[in-house]
Amino acid sequence: MQPTIIIDAGHGGFDNGASFEGRREKNDTLRLALAVGERLEAAGFPVIFTRTADVYQSPINKATIANQSGGDFFVSIHRNSSGIPNQYNGVQTLVYSDSGVTGELARNINAELEQVGFNNINVEERKDLAVLRRTSMPAVLVEAGFINSVEDNRIFDDNFTAMANAIATAIENTVGVAQDVSMTDTGSRTRTNINGSSSSQRNNRLFGVQVGLFRRFENAQYRLEEMMEQGYFAQIIEWNGYYTVVVGQKSSLEDARELERELNRRGYETLIVNL
Repeated sequence: MQPTIIIDAGHGGFDNGASFEGRREKNDTLRLALAVGERLEAAGFPVIFTRTADVYQSPINKATIANQSGGDFFVSIHRNSSGIPNQYNGVQTLVYSDSGVTGELARNINAELEQVGFNNINVEERKDLAVLRRTSMPAVLVEAGFINSVEDNRIFDDNFTAMANAIATAIENTVGVAQDVSMTDTGSRTRTNINGSSSSQRNNRLFGVQVGLFRRFENAQYRLEEMMEQGYFAQIIEWNGYYTVVVGQKSSLEDARELERELNRRGYETLIVNL
């Protein structure tokens, strides 16, 4: 089964995003997000959209939608903007950490869009963006050209289908590589799936340390973020109507016990679990 791709159209509702000569970022992002998603669906990928209409969602809400969906990759679509019209042009993809499958996906997207005609600016790490910092799967934010660049808008409009196909192709090619080596992305802050571990993870015996069991997802999310802020790999797993927060993915029981002792010293009540 193909991995599930979450496609996020940036901004929406009262949040127009950047604007230029009557053009609004929220409209461009929705149009492109839907086109990319349709192209992926045609190729057999399950797709989840954070929005399909002109509605507002906070960045944290978008990340929560992604985390609760059980999706495998998160791609947020935006348009860039500069202080002076036509000052810059080109595509840029933002990541929380430029490593692993996340960095590979970002570079592949830029390279494919360069073939469409955009200038390839770079891949840039951004630690301050909620949709990258709070999502618990490999996540990228695509700046699909500058909205206040006449040249980028021309490419966006004249080569729209090619642009949507380019992003979808980059995702397909990257996912194919990721499936071969495992869906785990060591470059992300977390690899969370609230419906349980991915099938590739279940094929290997892994151990984690439970640091909380909650009836409300919001409480589990709070504990998850607490562990993330301390630099731990963490995940939320749904279990018999509860949400358990598990730290680590250790291949040996002794490594899991060492992690448990460390968490005990930090004051957490713990339990070693199989993933």
